[in-house]
Amino acid sequence: MLSDMEHYIAIDNVCAWPNLTLMPNGDIAALIFNQPTHGRWEGDVECWASADGGRLWRYRGTPAPHEPGTTRLNVAAGLAHNGDLIAIISGQTPKAALGQPLLTGPVRVLPPWICRSGDGGRTWERAETFTIPTTVDGVTPFGDIVRSSDGTLGVSSYSFIMGRRDSSAYFSRSHDDGYTWQAPVTIGADDYNETDLLYLDDGRWLAAARTFRDAHLDLFVSTDNGQSWTAQGPLTLPWQHPGHLAQLSDGRILLVYGIRNHGLYGIGARLSADNGKTWGNPIVLVTLEGATDGGYPASVQLSDGTIVTAYYASGIKTHMRYHMGVVRWTVSMYEQSAHATR
Repeated sequence: MLSDMEHYIAIDNVCAWPNLTLMPNGDIAALIFNQPTHGRWEGDVECWASADGGRLWRYRGTPAPHEPGTTRLNVAAGLAHNGDLIAIISGQTPKAALGQPLLTGPVRVLPPWICRSGDGGRTWERAETFTIPTTVDGVTPFGDIVRSSDGTLGVSSYSFIMGRRDSSAYFSRSHDDGYTWQAPVTIGADDYNETDLLYLDDGRWLAAARTFRDAHLDLFVSTDNGQSWTAQGPLTLPWQHPGHLAQLSDGRILLVYGIRNHGLYGIGARLSADNGKTWGNPIVLVTLEGATDGGYPASVQLSDGTIVTAYYASGIKTHMRYHMGVVRWTVSMYEQSAHATR
């Protein structure tokens, strides 16, 4: 774990699975699941925000209040080209109400809602027009909604088919700044689910995709604006997932990811200086000592170079409840730690 970083219990008593967006005014918006459970009962995706670089967080609004018997917990989020905050939110049904016995039996995936806020996450409008493949029963959005230089947006999702446990990762594009989305193309078939995207330039995209069978991350690359994708190989070891990609101000690419190996629970990080062709030594950014659940990190970089990484955890020795944790750190801290592991 890096020394000299700042650690915060940012939002308490939530399972979170945080998605971070750096807003045009410098605020950080976090889209989180608002219940202290791994999706076992009804709940919502909420928008919280920090105006001081990730130290203090305040509730702003609820993009998609759930309907009775359902939970809204899966989200992809990011900025539209006009500066609006967009969240594509799905969930599951049936779910028990808070405090009621858990339900058993098969679960269905809810159709995604497209939610949009023009005031930094305080108020939201909603549409139900996210296009899914005709061959599946549903899709679950994940990761960042990403802007590209041609004015389009990109987002990933993964499939749900009743009676099957495997899934495929998809890429969808919007040509009207996030109001409607085209039918998706496949990133990786049959063995992939939670996938995060990064746009580079000139139609080049990266995708960090979680495998289903041993839960490591594979890197995919597209050079034709997401029309086709090629696997480049693993980014992490088994049970190190899911990942988040971010391009830093110096051009390097940051990957953060959850670590769930026997004897080591935490958040890992790697850097690439050549657009994902090669990667530096992995480091443990945060150790979640004693955790019973945790991971799902996301990062943004502030104007002063500080990196803010959020994650969720439960059962760590210093805080037993579910919570969203935040660390503030710098690239120089990574470089010192990565050099020490050579």
